[in-house]
Amino acid sequence: MPNLRLADLTAEIEANVRRALLEDVGSGDITAQLIPAERLAKATIITRDECVIAGSAWVDAVFRQLDPRVAVHWQVKDGERAQPNQPLFHLEGPARSLLTGERSALNFLQLLSGVATRAQFFADKVADTQVKLLDTRKTLPGLRLAQKYAVTCGGCHNHRIGLFDAFLIKENHIAASGGIAQAISAAHKIAPGKPVEVEVESLQELKQALDAGADIVMLDELSLDDMREAVRLNAGKAKLEASGGVNEDTLRVIAETGVDYISIGAMTKDVKAVDLSMRLSL
Repeated sequence: MPNLRLADLTAEIEANVRRALLEDVGSGDITAQLIPAERLAKATIITRDECVIAGSAWVDAVFRQLDPRVAVHWQVKDGERAQPNQPLFHLEGPARSLLTGERSALNFLQLLSGVATRAQFFADKVADTQVKLLDTRKTLPGLRLAQKYAVTCGGCHNHRIGLFDAFLIKENHIAASGGIAQAISAAHKIAPGKPVEVEVESLQELKQALDAGADIVMLDELSLDDMREAVRLNAGKAKLEASGGVNEDTLRVIAETGVDYISIGAMTKDVKAVDLSMRLSL
């Protein structure tokens, strides 16, 4: 599946930000009203952590929707690494608007930069191999596209976006369909041209999936020896994806088995937000 492009996310970004501002600002920021409406200010946003940046478009949208008079001046780009205490961007505009938009803007940036940083951590471990690291659907509800975009900023790749753009036939689907071959055959009839991926738990099931014409076979928690044998048996017929039991300790050895993809739910699920800070000056 192709990676998400920022150019395709314009409507999604605007919708994400509208929801965030409605949630946070609601009927109005009563604390900001302590400040005279005409007062102007500047602010600098820094990171306290080393990180990979992602989410600048969401920050821009926060201030654009909140108050177009706010100017945002970026010092870094998405995908770039930032060091502790490094300025990320500067703001200029009405003091009320800078303070009102601060939390929503930083929430997006700290989360998405956390995802990008985690993704690059994994990508660096297999940078000299041929494997592609994939995200999963283990994302925050309502922010899937944002998180999947952040994954690409960290040098990893997108799996399917949702249940609509590719088949992923798992154990329960197979049981309900009557078998691996029956499930794959039905998938090709339901949506010709859509990728068909099948999860298998043994080399015997792998052979069944290959015989039935699967495009991708997910090797679910197979041993390293079985993964190597799967690569040999496959011989390029389908793409092989390793899944389950993947962590920073096992990633490298799994990549060295020769599989095409490794999917890692932790890239979007087990994420530590980047520590950001805004410094205001009047």
